[in-house]
Amino acid sequence: MRILIMALPVKAHVYPHVPLAWALRAAGHEVCVASQPDLVDEIAETGLTVVPVGEALNLEDAITAMPMESDRTLNPWDLMRMDEFAGDDLDDDFVHGVSLVMTTLGFPPVSYGGLVDDLVGFARAWKPDLVIWDMLVFAGPVAARACGAAHARMVFGVDLLGVMRERFRAVQARRPPELREDPMREWLEPELARFGCPFGEDVIVGQWTIDPVPPSMRLPTGTHRVPLRHVPYSGGTTVPAWLREPPRRRRVCLTLGLSRRELAGRERAVVSELLEGVADLDIEVVATLNADQLATVARVPDNVRTVDFAPLHELLPTCAASIHQGGFGTMQTVLAHGVPQIVLPSGLWDTTLKARLVAEAGAGLYVEPDRLTAAGLRDMLVRVLDEPSFTAGADRLAAEIRDMPSPSEVVPVLEKLTAEHRASATAPAASLQP
Repeated sequence: MRILIMALPVKAHVYPHVPLAWALRAAGHEVCVASQPDLVDEIAETGLTVVPVGEALNLEDAITAMPMESDRTLNPWDLMRMDEFAGDDLDDDFVHGVSLVMTTLGFPPVSYGGLVDDLVGFARAWKPDLVIWDMLVFAGPVAARACGAAHARMVFGVDLLGVMRERFRAVQARRPPELREDPMREWLEPELARFGCPFGEDVIVGQWTIDPVPPSMRLPTGTHRVPLRHVPYSGGTTVPAWLREPPRRRRVCLTLGLSRRELAGRERAVVSELLEGVADLDIEVVATLNADQLATVARVPDNVRTVDFAPLHELLPTCAASIHQGGFGTMQTVLAHGVPQIVLPSGLWDTTLKARLVAEAGAGLYVEPDRLTAAGLRDMLVRVLDEPSFTAGADRLAAEIRDMPSPSEVVPVLEKLTAEHRASATAPAASLQP
C-alpha cells in the first residue's frame, strides 16, 4: 500500500515518524513524507522520499517576532500549553475558551499558505491508501478525506488534544442548542466542502491514533489507540571518541532540547544556574549546549563537558541521571533507557504534565524553571543519584516502553485498519477539485 505522512516542519515532530516510516518501507510499502519546504533537506537525509507542499512555515520567525515571557502582553508559548486539560474539574467557559483560542490562533496558521490545496492536489494524484498526520496539521485529514484514504494521527506526548475535544463536546452537549457553536467544525467544514467532503469527528481525532506514550502516562479518552514503542532517532550522527570510553565518574546528561533554541533562541531555565548547581558534585556532566546558550556563562565548571550535540540514544545508556526540559523526543528517550531524571518544563504543550507524571511514577523530580536555584538543583540531583527508588521507578517506565509494540509489529495493525477504513472511504469526484 501507499502511505503519505504529513509532518510539521519541526525536527521534534519529524524525527518520531522516521522509525515507523522505515518499518513500513521494510515491509514493502511505498512511503512519502509531505511537509512545508522548511525541512525538506533534513527529511531527505533520512532516506525517505519527501514532497514539499505549501509555503515555508517559518515558525522560528513568527515566534521570535512575538513578545516573550518578559512582557505582560501576549505570550506565544502559552498558546502551546495545554496542561490544564489534565485537570478533573474544569469550568465550562474555560474549556470552550481554550478551544476557541486554539482554533483561531493555534491550529490554522500551521495549515495556511496554500498547504491544504497543495496537499490535496498531491494526494489525489499519488492516491495513498493511508495518511498519517501530525496531530497539529489538520491539512492531513482534509487531504485524506479528499482522496478517499484511511487516516490516522500521530500524537507527540500526552494526548491533550483528544482530551480537549472530548471535554469540549461534553460542554457543548450541556449548552442550549443556540449556544453550541463549534470553532473546530466552523473552521474545518468549509475547508472540507471545497473538496466535496462532509465534516466528521475523525477529521479532528483521526480514524485511529498512533500513541507512543507509556500506558501509565496516558490520559483516558474514547479514541481508538494503536500503541507504538518509541524508537529514538535524531538524524545521522557520528559517535565521538569520548563517548566510546566508559565514564570515570557517574555521568549526568544535561540537555535543553532543540525546540526552544531553534524556534526562539531563549530558554526558560538559566544556563548559568544549571551549571552552578552541578559544579561541586563528584560527577561528570555532559551538557548539550550551543554557543548562544553559553554566551552569558562566565565559567564552565571543570566537571562539565559542553557539546553542541550528542546522540541521546548513545549518551543516555552511560548516564546515571538526566536533567532536561521535558520535550517529547528527549523525555521519551530518557524513559526508554530507564534513566532517573530531573525535568525543568519548557512550558511547551504538555511538559509540565509529563514532568508531574514522571514524579508521580517515582522516576524523577521536577521544578518549574522560574523557581529553580542552583542549590535546589544540586539537592534534587543528589537525591536522584543516591536514592535507589528513582532508579526503580525509571526501570518500571522503561519496562512499559519495552512491552509496547515495535514499529515493525505495528505495521500489520496499520495494514488491517487501513483495509477496513479504506473500504468504506469514497473519494469525491475529480470535478470537485478546486
